[in-house]
Amino acid sequence: MPALRAAAETAVRQCLNLEAEESCAVVTDDEREPIGEALYEVAAEITDDAVIVRYPPGETHGSEPPEPVAAAMAGADVVLAPTTKSLSHTRARTEANEAGARVATLPGITEDVFTTGLDADYESIAAHCEAVREQVADADEIRVTTDAGTDITFGVGGREWFSDTGIVHEPGQMSNLPAGEVFISPTTANGRFVVDGTMRPHGLLEDGHRLTFDVEDGLVTHISDDEIRATVEDAADEVGDAAYNLAELGIGTNVAVTELVGSVLLDEKAGGTVHIAIGDNAGIGGETEAPIHLDGILREPTVFAEGEPIDLPQPDDS
Repeated sequence: MPALRAAAETAVRQCLNLEAEESCAVVTDDEREPIGEALYEVAAEITDDAVIVRYPPGETHGSEPPEPVAAAMAGADVVLAPTTKSLSHTRARTEANEAGARVATLPGITEDVFTTGLDADYESIAAHCEAVREQVADADEIRVTTDAGTDITFGVGGREWFSDTGIVHEPGQMSNLPAGEVFISPTTANGRFVVDGTMRPHGLLEDGHRLTFDVEDGLVTHISDDEIRATVEDAADEVGDAAYNLAELGIGTNVAVTELVGSVLLDEKAGGTVHIAIGDNAGIGGETEAPIHLDGILREPTVFAEGEPIDLPQPDDS
């Protein structure tokens, strides 16, 4: 499909900057094969050292892939991973980066999100990331509020803010595609956050449908939604309190995303939104390992750094 081809060109050539002397591993699964094939086709035109590896979809986001897949990732210069379940927060992805690979994960990607989300100016996204980081970098405390009921305070504890710009040109770098966020793994959090945008397994929430999470000393203590609570409880049977870890605070910087569509991968990047995640943070500067990483998107937040509101990037049509 021409649209898949164009998006794959952007991903492989602009975002990853694959070169002829480099190796490339495209990691996909049975449900994302057309996107994987489009990426592989472009990569194979650039380098003779390109492979595509396909496996059955993982059970949950953050589940480790089979060992041969992890080995292919660790052995490549460039990795692109369009998969049904996210590889972003896995040891396989971390070890590939540590081995020097440039990695782009595309978790839960659909053909529509692939073609729409990669139609963006990634230099502009990088500039918005830098502007947000400048405002939060020196803060020890971040507070987020919304009219929907969110009021939660995060302790930074000296941890680093990261930018997901979509520009992955240096060894060891990693990005989601589509890209556009500034994020951190806080050391602690207290308060309540209310998801009124997008969250798995529900997708885009209908008007008035809200998911409430209470947080105390960095652990989620109450989940209003039965399905999400069951997912976290199942993970807790395996890893205990790590499943309830308040894992991430992210700020969307992709102003090309003008409305939420129900894809966490795309919606968490939307300018003017915040997302908060539960579970694993070991791959983003934290110390907690868990088999889940559940992001919830909050609409129209106000973000305070040391008590002062910061300027958030807004969608281009606003």
